[in-house]
Amino acid sequence: MQNIGRPHVFSFSKPICGPMLRCAMCVHPEQGATSMGELLLLIAAGFVSGMLNAVAGGGTFVSLPALIWTGVPPVSANATATLSALPGYAAGAWGFRHDILQEGDLALRTILLISGLGSIAGALLLIVTPGDAFLAIVPWLLLLATALFAGGPAILRAIRRRGVSAMGPAISVGVVLAVSIYGGYFNGGLGIMLLAAFGLIGYTNLHAMNGLKNVLSALLSLVSSVAFVLADMISWHEAGLLAASAALGGYVGARVSRGIRRLDLLRMFITGVGTATTIAFFLR
Repeated sequence: MQNIGRPHVFSFSKPICGPMLRCAMCVHPEQGATSMGELLLLIAAGFVSGMLNAVAGGGTFVSLPALIWTGVPPVSANATATLSALPGYAAGAWGFRHDILQEGDLALRTILLISGLGSIAGALLLIVTPGDAFLAIVPWLLLLATALFAGGPAILRAIRRRGVSAMGPAISVGVVLAVSIYGGYFNGGLGIMLLAAFGLIGYTNLHAMNGLKNVLSALLSLVSSVAFVLADMISWHEAGLLAASAALGGYVGARVSRGIRRLDLLRMFITGVGTATTIAFFLR
């Protein structure tokens, strides 16, 4: 089997594969000693991604390339980025805990249930996706996420002009389910997709939308990460570094978000990062 990334430091005489899943050695190589540069890169990437996810989304534009740059294969990098984003999402949700409220046609409990089911479906899709196929899909997913992120404000304004409260519960369920499947499969651009979904199902309070965005992002990451752990797709060394710094970044991001006056500049910066990352993946 061919590995993408760093060579194995330890060798195993007989890797064990399940009937449907790639074995751990096919998904990610054994971890070697991380250099000081890689260590600092992962810590910085985790903190920045946690802040971005809490404030505006787009943190995966930072964490996913950092993981691949340090030698983690694409499928494992995506799974690891999803798990490591969980503490940042949870910290961000805690920072917004007083702002979360119900709007639109669906109860919060219903939204949480649908999101959990969708994330399981998305995670299972990732698990059965071959590494080469995922590497080919990633640039297009990044392109979609970057375009949605850049056009997020215009999308939300268009949604609100059309009257968001008239969609009804059936369409609202479909919207939440579709975004949840996407989030379980690929974490990039999840924030703006959730915000757009909330606009579609009747949310208008931005702080409530940001709070619920972080809650659902944490739920999606948790449920899909359980599947990734069971499939042995996590690069634990890198995940630990990213998760710890993302938790701090997520809490800081939630605390300072109300003081940010030029979110347009922040959005332009994140869009620039996403564009550069997308181009880099297309040129691989």
